[in-house]
Amino acid sequence: MNFEILKNAAWALKSGGKFIFTTLNGLFPLFHSVEKFCAAGIQDGAVYRSDTFDLMTFRESSAITVQDDAQNKKELHCNERYYVPCEITWMLKTLGFKTIDIFGAKLGAYSRNDKLTPEDFEMLVVAGKTVHPQR
Repeated sequence: MNFEILKNAAWALKSGGKFIFTTLNGLFPLFHSVEKFCAAGIQDGAVYRSDTFDLMTFRESSAITVQDDAQNKKELHCNERYYVPCEITWMLKTLGFKTIDIFGAKLGAYSRNDKLTPEDFEMLVVAGKTVHPQR
């Protein structure tokens, strides 16, 4: 499904265009507890619970419980996919991107000056388009 999204974005982009996006860094969960990291960032009484993290698919299932202004509890179920740099590079090259640069991304502060490390929860991807992929 995610490859199809990338494929459609690549098809819509003109030759010579840049595709810039962020994605979850698959190196992070290899070195850290995603559950502890996400729970530390939750505020205002919200509760984060990680149900599973599958190292074969780099997919995490989790839930966040919050209370709205009317004191009603709401639960958001998430199913997120992490990517490693070589996987993103392969997908983008398959779709006709010639230049692919991957940078570290601090939450809310993206810069091409940050080298990607296992400390980065997200990565910034900048890819240059060459030709339209076949549909």
